[in-house]
Amino acid sequence: MFEPQDAADSDYLRVAEAAAAMNVPRMTVYDLVKEGKLPAVSFGKLYRIPARAVQEYLAADQHTSAAAHLHTPT
Repeated sequence: MFEPQDAADSDYLRVAEAAAAMNVPRMTVYDLVKEGKLPAVSFGKLYRIPARAVQEYLAADQHTSAAAHLHTPT
């Protein structure tokens, strides 16, 4: 799994850390932030994503994927 670099930053993830946790490219994280699907705090050109937001997004995505799978005709 991934680990934040500093204990003080453990509530927020860098884009690369969020991407690793979500198993997606960094650009996908930027796109999700831009689309408003993933909250982030910006510091100039840098973004920090709340770790809880990543967990919630993954849980919601997993639930959506499971529901879509249930409704797929076989």
